Amino acid sequence: MPEHSVSLMARASNGRAFREGNYLFLADRDWLLGIGFPLEGAPGSEEEFDAALKSAISRSGARDIRVAAPSLPKGLAGHTTKRDEYYLLDLAKPVPKRLASIATTYGPSLRVEKARVFTPAHRRLWGEFLTRNTLPANVQALYTKVEELFNAPDCEVFALNAWTEENRLAACLVVDTFMPGFDTYLLGAHSKEFYAPHASDVLFARMIEEARNAGKSYLHLGLGVNQGIARFKCKWGGFAAFPYVEGQWQEAKKSVSVNVILHSLEASMDLDMDERERREHDYAQRPFRMLWKLEKNGRTSWIGGTSHFFSKSFEQSFKKLYRHIDTVLFEGHLDDASLEKVSLAGKTPPEPSECLYNLLTEEERHNLERIVRGPEGFWARLLNIEAPNKADVGWYLRRTRHWYAFFALWCAYLERSGWKYSVDLEAWRIAQAEGKRILAMEDIEEQIDALRAVPVQRAVNFLKDCNNWPKYRKANEKAYLAGDLLGLSGTTTEFPTRTGHIIGKRDQRFRERMLPYLEAGNALALVGSAHLLNLRSMLEEDGFAVTACNRGFFSKIKA
Repeated sequence: MPEHSVSLMARASNGRAFREGNYLFLADRDWLLGIGFPLEGAPGSEEEFDAALKSAISRSGARDIRVAAPSLPKGLAGHTTKRDEYYLLDLAKPVPKRLASIATTYGPSLRVEKARVFTPAHRRLWGEFLTRNTLPANVQALYTKVEELFNAPDCEVFALNAWTEENRLAACLVVDTFMPGFDTYLLGAHSKEFYAPHASDVLFARMIEEARNAGKSYLHLGLGVNQGIARFKCKWGGFAAFPYVEGQWQEAKKSVSVNVILHSLEASMDLDMDERERREHDYAQRPFRMLWKLEKNGRTSWIGGTSHFFSKSFEQSFKKLYRHIDTVLFEGHLDDASLEKVSLAGKTPPEPSECLYNLLTEEERHNLERIVRGPEGFWARLLNIEAPNKADVGWYLRRTRHWYAFFALWCAYLERSGWKYSVDLEAWRIAQAEGKRILAMEDIEEQIDALRAVPVQRAVNFLKDCNNWPKYRKANEKAYLAGDLLGLSGTTTEFPTRTGHIIGKRDQRFRERMLPYLEAGNALALVGSAHLLNLRSMLEEDGFAVTACNRGFFSKIKA
């Protein structure tokens, strides 16, 4: 099993690997991942894995549990979240003649290399590929870890790269060679911007050749994922070899003493309201790590990624940074009048074919309302867990544009979850208070046009997937606070506005409009974090040295 590659799994998941019986587990903090394929011997029974799993949960104390197995124990069948199949390729069989011919014909026009270096060209390819494709969260997360895997001495992971004659990265395949009997095809990406015909096929043929030369018996091609990826694997001779079932759930939270709760409430009530708000605001402060320094011709500027809603405040970080800033560039105007224009555009009645109310079933609408509004009724009020300002879900679905509805409902859910800050609005207001020159890179019409371009079906899919919103929220928060841009991309590609067309078109516009100010120095450009996947590489092409601001940046920055 590829999942038995301990160094790969530990690095990819940031978890601690341990063995329980004949099974591998990984854990960290409050989560546990169980691999239900036995480490040794014949396939184990569901009962054996169930016993090992219960022991691992007790040992780790984890609450968020995810397992991958050929089948789930009977008691866990209701937690099934995904079914798929693993694909293998027998290396004893010849490559199909048509594909061998393609590789021979198109290979000479490409420079193919085997390497363990993650370059700016790889970052650009990853950014383009992830914004163009909607992939499962665990697959996206693996893309974000590739650079770390290349740099890890205990991982035997390498890349096969296909470069064009213009030295552009057209395609890349990532392979793990750790297991003695087989190589594992982990993931791949190809570019449409720097398209080279059959570049992925050329690399696939090279991957087969590398595995044969290493004496491997077969290639493990991983899961089918979707029809397109499964077709690609099958055309090379891959076949569905055995089943894969994924389950996910939360263990019941241990009860807390009522006396402890009452004592906490009494202590908080003793505080003056203003003092409580001040303490809460101070507690919410975090260093702003979604930030990169830009240096060119002896001048320094910065570029940062924002979030419209967030759980923490970065006020102190922005105040420190603004001491070295003259000009702050935002995507668009964030004054009240401009925001009201966007709101009015969104509140115009939708066309019948784009009315989200009609595109969701009654069951889906009810589920969405439950997620957005939270607990309601007598007991929710008695326990003081009912949200004070609840969104009228039906009204948004019936009466507003699709792009406005999904955004408003997502924000209502985040607000109910305690996300009361806005990174871009906070940065805007502090820049005003500090007397900085504020510039918008788009006018209101350009911003509204970008929102109108959101595909209706992506909005529908996002609302249907509301049961996964808590998972997206937690992953988004963790990656953003760490300044982990690639990790953040794995949590946002499901978001309706994260399409290749919308992101790519605006990236070029931002690049052209921010460039003179960044080159002049002492400027800060703030854009939605998804745009940084491509913009960092674009700015490197424009001659900037682009450096991530590390964990100690704000403690060392000069006053």
